[in-house]
Amino acid sequence: MANAADDRSYSGLLGAFPYAFRRSGSLLFKLYAAVGGLLAAGVAVIFALALVVLIADTAAASGGTISLMRAFFVVVALLVVGPLVAPVLFVARRHRRGSGDRDRGADATYDRRLAVSGFAFAASVYVALIVSTPPAQQVGTDGTGGALLEALYALPAPVGLLLPVVAALAIYAVHLRSR
Repeated sequence: MANAADDRSYSGLLGAFPYAFRRSGSLLFKLYAAVGGLLAAGVAVIFALALVVLIADTAAASGGTISLMRAFFVVVALLVVGPLVAPVLFVARRHRRGSGDRDRGADATYDRRLAVSGFAFAASVYVALIVSTPPAQQVGTDGTGGALLEALYALPAPVGLLLPVVAALAIYAVHLRSR
């Protein structure tokens, strides 16, 4: 077992995941820490590879618009990855500060609520991707779940943006309300 000094601190984003995983008393949160970490890493890799392709495609072009487009791409990546890691960072911070050590039941409830909000954000990003799928790339709506898929395709594109924004704000609201 690690000594008390190691258990009370962590260094940076990557250290927060194992720290929060170890310290949490909620199995649901532990599942989110594992799944959310993998999702965040996967999304970060996808955005990094897509940025490389974007830079390669626009390398010959010059001008401020191209630079702005690249910067906007990075901002969008942060807006997707940030809420995926936020529940883990909130839980790690709470445990590091010791505010949850006095009442383990309330601590596990806080962890569980943030896990649910994190899973809801991940689901909202998935639904947003379905809603924003261009008509040329939409798959057939036959079979199981076809009616739901057809309904999601019929939604206006701004709804696809609104869902993750609301879910990200919900993560912060859950954090504030559960403190």
